[in-house]
Order: sequence, then C-alpha cells, then structure tokens
Amino acid sequence: AQLVESGGGLVQPGGSLRLSCAASGFAFSRYAMTWVRQAPGKELEWVSTIFDKGLNTYYADSVKGRFTISKDNANNTLYLQMNNLKSEDTALYQCALGGTAVWKTAPKGQGTQVTVSS
Repeated sequence: AQLVESGGGLVQPGGSLRLSCAASGFAFSRYAMTWVRQAPGKELEWVSTIFDKGLNTYYADSVKGRFTISKDNANNTLYLQMNNLKSEDTALYQCALGGTAVWKTAPKGQGTQVTVSS
C-alpha cells in the first residue's frame, strides 16, 4: 500500500485548507480510512475516520463541526476539508489505512504539514 498526502501549508487562524491522500496498491473502496495528526512534542492523535463506502464518518471532538472527511472511491483519494483553523490544529497530518480500531499501527503516508499562524 502507498499513501501520499498533499495540500498542507501555512494558513492564518480562521482560514481553510483541503488535504488530499492519494492511495494505491490496495482496494481503496473496500477500506475505511483515517486521518491522524501529530503536533511537535505531542502524541499521535486520531482526527477522523470514514467507512469504506463513505457513508459513515466520525470526528474527534476537537475538530467536529470544522473538519469534513470524504472519500472518492473512483479516484482512490481521501480528503480532509479543514475550516475555521486554529493554532492548535498545527501538526503533521497523515492518512492511515484502516479505521478506528487499527489507526495507531496502520500503514500511513509521509504526511503533510499544516501550520496555523498569524
């Protein structure tokens, strides 16, 4: 499996970004997918999970109402739309192959850096 994230960058508080995760090497449409993040000096944190068909989504309380996860099974791509970004959202964001039960040890991409700062 190969996962390649993109879309990160520097954004001001209140701004928006859309992250993408291009997947290959496995049957993307059959798997749940997860976004995780790690801020400097902090542990890896679960952000959001979407089930295989994209009909069920779950969010950490810290991002609920601001982030939206989606899954394009036709193009093997996972997305994370992030709105109303806050400084505490600054982290390296990675996509992971699998759902809430396996995200800690699941295969992940190299990540894309999101920095929220004025």
